[in-house]
Amino acid sequence: PRVGFEYEVAVLPITVAALMHGDWVARKLTVQDGIDRVLVPGWCDGDLDQLAERFGVPFERGPKSVYDLPEYFGQGRRAPVDLSAYDVEILAEINHAPRMSDAEIVETARRYRDDGADLIDVGCVPGESWSRVGEVVQRLVEDGFCVSIDSFDRAEVEAAVASGAELLLSCNGSNLAWAAELGIEVVAIPDEPTDLDSLTRTVERLVERGVPFRVDPILEPIGFGFAASLARYQLVRDRWPDVPMMMGVGNLTELTEVDSAGVNVLLAAICQELHVHSVLTTEVINWCRSAVREFDLARRLVRHAVVHRTLPKHVESSLVMLRDARVRELGAEAMNELLNQIRDANFRIFAERGEIHVLSRDGYWHGRDPYEVFDDLLADTSTTLDASHAFYLGYEFAKAATALTLGKRYDQDNALDWGFLTVPEVSALQRRKDKGEG
Repeated sequence: PRVGFEYEVAVLPITVAALMHGDWVARKLTVQDGIDRVLVPGWCDGDLDQLAERFGVPFERGPKSVYDLPEYFGQGRRAPVDLSAYDVEILAEINHAPRMSDAEIVETARRYRDDGADLIDVGCVPGESWSRVGEVVQRLVEDGFCVSIDSFDRAEVEAAVASGAELLLSCNGSNLAWAAELGIEVVAIPDEPTDLDSLTRTVERLVERGVPFRVDPILEPIGFGFAASLARYQLVRDRWPDVPMMMGVGNLTELTEVDSAGVNVLLAAICQELHVHSVLTTEVINWCRSAVREFDLARRLVRHAVVHRTLPKHVESSLVMLRDARVRELGAEAMNELLNQIRDANFRIFAERGEIHVLSRDGYWHGRDPYEVFDDLLADTSTTLDASHAFYLGYEFAKAATALTLGKRYDQDNALDWGFLTVPEVSALQRRKDKGEG
């Protein structure tokens, strides 16, 4: 057989796999001699170890959907890829930190760290003096964070450095004289984004004085010199092949009204290929609210692609969020066959071919508009819906309609796949079981 082993399908007297339980299987199943292992549907509840003990062979749960069986048995399954390595450090900026409470700052820093940030940047407010910056930096350092300070105010910077900040954003001709005396690493930037000569002067002075630094040629927003700024990163890398570089990606992710995940992947790829080993990112506007986690996943993906000279495709789908990588459909013929086999009143819901399809022993209803499908169900005298069933159908119809709209895969009683943002769902049946109702 194509799957590499002989198999036997045991048909048990039940039409809804989610209603199966280990105790029930123990009463209904017969295991023939020569069987080496038994696979039960993923929805089957109960203790499989007891089944293994009773029948003398290993039991395991398979996938919840029959369409996932090929991958479960290794047909077309992606080979596991190690994405633990990365080259690009993430600096996550806490914007307008002076306007936040200490608790809010620490909570934000911890969330950033959990999402993959390597260093927390404390963003001050230009034109405002923050007297408590030293206390806040000290608290972050004591909590185990590496901290940078983003300010051109000398008093703020010196207080932050005295409390443990290890990097200054940023240094140019306007503050070079005192920034070079801080004893920490600095980020060298041009006096004006297009003035690479000023960046060269700053770099030369820092080298003369033995100050550790990284260079940021400044990424410009779209419409304000974006392409030219990308070219400057290439020029700087060509000019100083071994100098550490940084890119502030927020100028693109925050200032472009588009979901940020794809933008982060492209910027991570540019950084990987140009050996830009640190980025500064932010999560201010709502479409960037998961930017740190996005870049963490992106930096791992693009490193794998560049190092192994392979396309970043069919490797890791956590950043495919709006639409699914692929959508499986049962098809009209198989759906009609299923309809002829159903002997119970439970609803089977599918979203395919542009419509919501609902099947039970009492009928087959389908349509593009979930309201119209529901009205057809209510109008059918053979179907009786109580409040709980009506709520359940409404919830599932909403997911099905969303799947049709976006081109996503819909699996009844499962959450839609939103990549790394997916929140697993507990099925309605499992909820009733947990409450002891079924």
